[in-house]
Amino acid sequence: MNTHQRPGAAQAPEPLILKDLTLSLFRAGVNRTLFNKFDLEIQPGEITTIMGPSGCGKSSLLSFISGTLAKDFTVDGRVCLGQRDITDSPPEQRHIGMLFQEDLLFPHLSVGENLGFGIPAVVRQKTDRKMLIEQALEEAGLSGFADQDPATLSGGQRARVAVMRTLLSRPSALLLDEPFSKLDSALRERFRTFVFDHARAHNLPTLLVTHDPEDARSAEGVILNMPFV
Repeated sequence: MNTHQRPGAAQAPEPLILKDLTLSLFRAGVNRTLFNKFDLEIQPGEITTIMGPSGCGKSSLLSFISGTLAKDFTVDGRVCLGQRDITDSPPEQRHIGMLFQEDLLFPHLSVGENLGFGIPAVVRQKTDRKMLIEQALEEAGLSGFADQDPATLSGGQRARVAVMRTLLSRPSALLLDEPFSKLDSALRERFRTFVFDHARAHNLPTLLVTHDPEDARSAEGVILNMPFV
């Protein structure tokens, strides 16, 4: 896998750190605590898994880290990348990559344009941007697909494009919100390997939330089980 320095490359990897996190949801007159004084540190290149049933707060934790938590939650605690406290930073300044159950490709853009959307604006030269897109397609096994309509791709191909678009944004950490759950078993295993290999190759601290024990086992990292209260 090609991991040499590229235009717009991110700074040196840092751990993703949660400090003293208490997260509560107030809804229908009831206050429910999801986390209480929770701490977590994920080193660059490590994949930590949080397991738990639907509705236990896994996705809410990722929303807090990415800066998109809904207003009916209350939070105490901090989220840091190394020594940088990003708790109060807007989502676009956190440099947190995220993959969801859906690939979320833009239907009005070609495959190459979808990938180009992820490249930081600091990479201005068309030749550099084209090179990054071509390298991403090669890593995804999709060389020559730049002009394709995303609607013509298989589910697995779309998923790989979504991963590479996220990596092209040069994230400082990676969050995985059950991105394998809608894939069939054979494709799921291959895609897990693809995602985990790239997360490690890019030396990203990675947090996976899932209810599937096989996802957790394949991540080969620390496994935490909710609830944490």
